[in-house]
Amino acid sequence: MGREFKLSIIILNFNTKALLKNCLLSIQKRLDEVEAQIIVVDNGSTDASCQMIKRYFPEVSLIENKENLGFAKGNNEAKDYCKGEYVLFLNSDTKLRKNTLKKVVKYLDEHKSIGALTCKILLLDGRLDKDARRSFITPWIGFIHIFLKLDRVFPKSKFLAKYWYGFMPEDEIHEVDAIQGAFFLTRRKVLDQVGWFDEEYFLDGEDIDLCWKIKKKGWKIIYYPLVSILHLKGASKGKNASLGGKKLRSVSFSEKLKYRMAGVNSMEIFIKKRLWNEYPLPLIIIVLIGVKALKFIRIIKVLISG
Repeated sequence: MGREFKLSIIILNFNTKALLKNCLLSIQKRLDEVEAQIIVVDNGSTDASCQMIKRYFPEVSLIENKENLGFAKGNNEAKDYCKGEYVLFLNSDTKLRKNTLKKVVKYLDEHKSIGALTCKILLLDGRLDKDARRSFITPWIGFIHIFLKLDRVFPKSKFLAKYWYGFMPEDEIHEVDAIQGAFFLTRRKVLDQVGWFDEEYFLDGEDIDLCWKIKKKGWKIIYYPLVSILHLKGASKGKNASLGGKKLRSVSFSEKLKYRMAGVNSMEIFIKKRLWNEYPLPLIIIVLIGVKALKFIRIIKVLISG
């Protein structure tokens, strides 16, 4: 029987060698906080990411895929390698901070009803990454957040700012609908219970879908802001891909289009899979028409921006 760990940390990588190295270095500094294994799933990178891991991080379990399998399927590849009671899905464009692992694991130990948890996720400028805590997209929330964008105008309104929980203090522990895949801590038994990530999602939306499945099984999902990580948001997708003037990642036009469309494609999948039987059919059809219109708008924007 192989060695058991308290925590398995899974990092999915696709051509983010510099980001990944920084992320792994930040984890190394925190391994005295909890007994953890590190698993990197590489989705067919061509930037020598795998060579870097083998050279500098021989203790990391490396899974080398021959092609880009997407976020959901890529992370699921680590299933048979996980030996931890808890599983942390961590983005390669993040950096851990002191005591984060220690405190989130302790919190899960003490609260058995929690199925998943995230910490406070901070951007480079110190602001909260709003996607750290989210509500499920309903017809009303989608209309307000995506089309009218009224939650940007009234960010503290309980009625209009539900998607990002803008009405809740950023430093207060509270239950939420969904957390972000950048730092997604859960229990191995919960993942096995709900079937891990739904592989119909290629990029974006899979974290929200997993939260939906976890909550449907009666587990709580918690935003725990007493500790934090740094998130170079968008860098792993080639957006905002510089740090200190150094370029970390570049993307082709086709990749840019794929990334811009990923969110709206995932939204359409989520509506069809999870909301279809929750609302009257005419309302769902109207929502899907809106999603199609949003797709068209995003394609035009990408073509204009080049």
